[in-house]
Amino acid sequence: MKSTGVVRKVDELGRIVLPIEIRKVLDIKQKDAIEIFTDDDKIVLQKYQPACIFCNSTDDIVYFAGKRVCSACVEKMKEQF
Repeated sequence: MKSTGVVRKVDELGRIVLPIEIRKVLDIKQKDAIEIFTDDDKIVLQKYQPACIFCNSTDDIVYFAGKRVCSACVEKMKEQF
């Protein structure tokens, strides 16, 4: 994880603003869904992408290197490599 050097305050409703520079780099647009994870004492935000990054299937999704991949594509990759 790398630091961006950006600090934001939480408002009275618990909201924070994601800087435009970060939204552009991560291709986060207005109305995009963001997933929220916790890792020990950290909060991790990730653009929500429910489908397999290769075939867009939503069945049997697993995480590999932070990306969603369906089990069918995992099997295809095992056969190819």
